[in-house]
Formats: sequence, C-alpha cells, structure tokens
Amino acid sequence: MDAFERLCLLSNEMAWEADEELSSCPSSHPLSPERHILVYQAKTPRGKSIRLLKTLLSSACERDCYYCPFRAGRNHRRATFRPEEFARLFIQLHQAGIAEGLFLSSGLAGGGVRTQDKLLDTADILRNKLGYRGYLHLKLMPGADKDQVLRAMQLADRVSINLEAPNAERLSQLAPHKGFFDEILQPLQWVEQLRRTQPSNQGWQGRWPSVVTQLVLGAAGESDLEILQTSEWLFRSLRLSRTYYSPFQPVPDTPLENHPPADRLRQRRLYQASFLLRDYGFRLSDLTFGNDSNLPLGIDPKTAYADRYLRETPVEINRATPQQLLRVPGIGPQGVQRILQARQHTRLTDLSQLKKLGVQTHRAAPYLLLNGRRPIRQLRFAGMTPA
Repeated sequence: MDAFERLCLLSNEMAWEADEELSSCPSSHPLSPERHILVYQAKTPRGKSIRLLKTLLSSACERDCYYCPFRAGRNHRRATFRPEEFARLFIQLHQAGIAEGLFLSSGLAGGGVRTQDKLLDTADILRNKLGYRGYLHLKLMPGADKDQVLRAMQLADRVSINLEAPNAERLSQLAPHKGFFDEILQPLQWVEQLRRTQPSNQGWQGRWPSVVTQLVLGAAGESDLEILQTSEWLFRSLRLSRTYYSPFQPVPDTPLENHPPADRLRQRRLYQASFLLRDYGFRLSDLTFGNDSNLPLGIDPKTAYADRYLRETPVEINRATPQQLLRVPGIGPQGVQRILQARQHTRLTDLSQLKKLGVQTHRAAPYLLLNGRRPIRQLRFAGMTPA
C-alpha cells in the first residue's frame, strides 16, 4: 500500500473514537481525487468548528482486548506509518485544506512506552519541524511514563486515554491484560497532578490541554450507576472535560462477536446525566435509578429529578438562586444568566418573557412559579399543556 492507501484504511477505522464529532465528510486527496479519507466536522475544546482527521499511526496491536477490531491474532488488514512519513502526509492534507485538525492514536506494539515515543515523535515533527499550529488531540498509551505524559501535554491541545470500563472488575471482562490502575488511570492522574503543580506556560500555546476519556458501553454488564460513579469522580477529582460513552458494536472474529449491541437511547441518557454532573451542579444522589441500577430510558434524568422534587414545590423564577434554576428542565446555564440579568430590570410574570430569554417553556412550566403563580394556565391557553 502507498501512504495514501494506508491513511484511507487507518482513518476509516477510527469511527469508534469520539472527539466532539458533528458529522463525517469523505474528502479526496488533491493528487488522487478518486480515493477518500474520512474527515469529521468537529468542535475543538474552545468551541471552534474544524475539519478533523482521526487516524491511527499503526493498527498493529499486541493486546487482545475482546471487543477491539485491532486485537492481536485477528485476521485483519494492518497498516503502519513512520512518524516523519505520517507528519509530512498530514501537512500536505492540511495545506490542501482537507484537514484543519488531527486526532492521533495507535495500536500498541512493543509496549506503551515505545508506542508513545512514536506518537510523541510525530507530534514533535509536526509542531517543531513542520510548523503545524492547528488543533492536535494526542492519545496517551496504556503504560506510558510520566515524562511522556508531560511531553504530550506540551505538544497537544487535548490528551486522552480510554478507561474502557468503569472499574477494574469490568475491565477484566473486556481487556484482561490491561491494568486499570497502573496502565490507564495512572496517566490521567499524572495529567491532573502536572496541571496543578507545573506552570501552565509549559503547555502548548501557554495553556495545559484538556483531558477526556472513553468507556465502552454495554459490553461488560456494567450498570449506569457504575459508569456515572466513575464519571463523577473523574469530573470532580481529575477535572476531565468529558467522558465519552462508545456504544458497543460486535465485531466478527472477536470473543464478543455474538454479544448484542448497546442501546443508543441508553447512551443518550448517560450523556444527559453526565452533563448534569459536570455542568449543572447535580450529584449522583440526585439522579433516579431503577432496581437494576440503570437510568430509566423513558424519561430524561433532569425531568425525572424535577418530577420527584419540584412538581409539588415549584421554583419561584423571581427569587430562585442560580443553582435552583439549573435544576429546572428547559433552563440551561445560558438561560440562567439571562434570567438573572432580566430580574435586575423587571419581574418575570409571563411565559412569553421566559421564552424570549431562551427558556424551553413547555418543559419548564410545570416546575415554576411566576410571581407566586403556577403558569400552567398560560400553557393551556397557548395549547401547550405538557403531557
């Protein structure tokens, strides 16, 4: 295979890795328009929309994770780049306007330290030899050492390592030869330790990178409670920007090829719950779980909370604290700020006022008081009575 054929293969096999994707868009190489790589329209941690190339440096892997298409011993077409070879190919794509950002990972070959060195060499060539200043998400390898983690933080806008499972017991059912604490969790702890103890001007463009992780959803019998316990700890203790949940999809010729795929609605509920923990001041104890320790699929977690705690004791919109407002369905962080600003100038007495402030009034109304009165009658008058 030539270099572009290898890139086509490796980039198309990275769909299972998440990085704020909005949509995928096949792109042609300027010198070979009949061949396509998969580029994603994505948002960077700072909110900028870019065309992101997600790819592996190599799909050769010595680990035998039960769910992974690249597991050792599987009959699968492999490809590998040398660091300088890949860096120059990416710069060609970048200069042609095909890719504005890069998410670079790799299969594990020769151990975590050796594989991490190749990723770091690639990033260093891009940054310091070829002058690349765009977005770079760099993967941390299981078993990478602390100095390598620091170097990755000095080169990348975002770093990540996949936990894959919420705890060591569940990981053993997915990847029995991965060490949950020493190989995977330890690098995340080093990232936070370095961010807390070292000056941020050591980071790329004078700031430390954001950090995220990913868990495989639905492959190891894990409950939503287990997943969210781990997510809450990661948000509060290690300041992760996000935990991604990758729905399990069975892969032929793997030990889990007959395992059912994960429920996409379950993934959606977990994301909703994780945002409540990260952005809305919720605690795990605020969330409603069934007897099976899973979130109800038939109702979103915020509405489940409001039905339980706010329906009989609604929130007065003119006196509520920001924390109280964030608990109301249909009101997000921006809506809270607009409500607080509006309250400085007027009393809020009508749903139409809230709608102009960006509140989803059909969701919020059952849990609010407007100047001491429930606004349900206003909804009925407008033909918007909640079900």
